[in-house]
Amino acid sequence: MDIYKKHVFVCTEGKTCPKEGSKDLCDRLREIVKDKGLKKQIRINKSGCLDQCGNGAVMVVYPDAVWYARVKVSDAKEIVEKHLIEDCPVKRLFYDGRGKQK
Repeated sequence: MDIYKKHVFVCTEGKTCPKEGSKDLCDRLREIVKDKGLKKQIRINKSGCLDQCGNGAVMVVYPDAVWYARVKVSDAKEIVEKHLIEDCPVKRLFYDGRGKQK
């Protein structure tokens, strides 16, 4: 089995991320990755709480260690195309871990 080029964890647990649409976001990311034939290069996973409550939906992309906050389903296509495929992270959604977007 090959190693994934990108591995995405979407917080789908905790107090706020599920209320902010994180499960739908995860489903949409998976759908886009599948439609683009990238399931062997890009892995999308639900994660437990990432301890960033109130900033959801929160997700992190590895190996880049790029955190995103307040991500909406409507942002999924841009994240896949720009960050996961073109290696150009979506700066407007960056999260600094202190409750602020960079």
